[in-house]
Amino acid sequence: MNKPDATSHDAAAAKGAEPQLVKAERDIVALGILAAAIILFVGTGSSVLTRITRSYLFGESNTDALLGNALILNIALIIFGWRRYKELSTEVGERRKAEETAQRLAQTDALTGCLNRRSLEPAIEKLVDIARASGGEVLVMMIDLDKFKRSNDLHGHKVGDEVLMETARRIRAQLPGHAVIARLGGDEFTCALALEPGVLTTEDPSAAENIVARINETIAMPIRTHDTTIEVTASIGLSRSMPIPEECDGRRLVQDLVHRADLAMYQAKKAGRNRYCWFEPSMEKELRFRSELEAGIREGLAKGEFVPFYEKQVDIDTGEITGFEMLARWQSPRHGLVGPEIFIPVAEEIGLISDLSEQLIARALRDARDWDPALTLSVNISPLQMRDPWFAQRILRLLVEANFPPHRLDIEITETCLHENIGVVRSMITSLRNQGIRISLDDFGTGYSSLSQLRTLPFDRIKIDRSFVSTLGRSKDSATIIEAISSLGRGMDLPITAEGIENREVLEALRQFGSFKGQGYLYGMPAAAEDVRRELGEKGLLAGTAPAQDDEGPAAVVNG
Repeated sequence: MNKPDATSHDAAAAKGAEPQLVKAERDIVALGILAAAIILFVGTGSSVLTRITRSYLFGESNTDALLGNALILNIALIIFGWRRYKELSTEVGERRKAEETAQRLAQTDALTGCLNRRSLEPAIEKLVDIARASGGEVLVMMIDLDKFKRSNDLHGHKVGDEVLMETARRIRAQLPGHAVIARLGGDEFTCALALEPGVLTTEDPSAAENIVARINETIAMPIRTHDTTIEVTASIGLSRSMPIPEECDGRRLVQDLVHRADLAMYQAKKAGRNRYCWFEPSMEKELRFRSELEAGIREGLAKGEFVPFYEKQVDIDTGEITGFEMLARWQSPRHGLVGPEIFIPVAEEIGLISDLSEQLIARALRDARDWDPALTLSVNISPLQMRDPWFAQRILRLLVEANFPPHRLDIEITETCLHENIGVVRSMITSLRNQGIRISLDDFGTGYSSLSQLRTLPFDRIKIDRSFVSTLGRSKDSATIIEAISSLGRGMDLPITAEGIENREVLEALRQFGSFKGQGYLYGMPAAAEDVRRELGEKGLLAGTAPAQDDEGPAAVVNG
């Protein structure tokens, strides 16, 4: 909806139209013709009309034909001049309306009636001038609707437009009359207001927070439109100016305030959404680190700095290794070995998660190809990858290139994937299983998957989240949940893997609920491909090898 080039063109056209309007209003030709016709009519009309009247009433024949013709021409000129004047007046009026419309389009958002990005800075600069004169401060709010895109895609753009218009109306209703409100595009709004001296202090920012709290509360109220109820929330970032000195550059201050409010808004989203957050100087450092991280990920992906590590999966009854789960690591020259909790969310946000994941899976398939054929390889898939309709074909291509048997690959899908688009997920899972690939439901118990989804989707295994397993023996709730999941797995004939086995107490408690695959630090830390290969070679678990004579077997290593 925002088109800066178009609005700039409209504004330029409106500015260029102004001299033309003045020229039209002062059309010398039209005014000259009308004035001359009126003067001529006044000068000759009385005598000519008198003679014509006397000739008509008394039959006198001394009428001057030339003067009569001049009078007729005079009347025609007056009519012509008047019509010309009326046409010009109408044209000027229409062009003034067009100019006002162009000015409005250049300065406001057509959908919500708020200011647009182009006119935001000048409007806040006026507030800065007001605050400077009174000794007050300026407060800037950056408001972003949470998960609006998902709602927009689900209900359609018409409903989305209604939500944006209602949101703008609700925000405007909570702001004082002098406040500025602008829509920057999409679902992002910026508000600003000038506060009197003493209203906003470092010790008590409650005046502003009361306004923000009301805005958050009113935005979160359900919106009923097109027989649909929409519920959205907002993340709000706040920044404030200190008392503004006379020599301060108003434009630079406005840019700084908007930038800081934007940083604070992203911090509010990071903290869980549906809240507000004040700008703090540390956010600038975090932004710089984030920028460096993005650049490092792009460069590291091109240089192959992302490598797979492997965590053992074992049979908890025998202690035998049954396979490995691939875990992503970044061997960064600058930051060292970086865990996935740092770079995976960033890679998802900048659109590189698919390339990163495929690069890691390709390397893992080549590594696992040399393991014993009985060992499996498990890989985690981002919810964003499940939106790709060609994902199954991409996995099949990687399997063919690595010459890796599909039945040895286990793809782990988190419960959150089930809520993106259940139809697409079902089609994807079916396509993968038709190729012989196994599918596990990861982090079971932490999401919102229903029993009907678990029954209708063709999963091969469920994995109990480590948050339940690691607290066994200390939490009665964890034991209850694991017992329920174990019963569910037996009833649906689904084998179970338990993550987070970190000590023998947890292992012994877990064995009370049945037979599982298990993984966790008790069996060893995640290791690089070379270390895994060395250990498997010692145990005779590489393709075409046998265990050494003095090897007591993997069960002795784990249970002994």
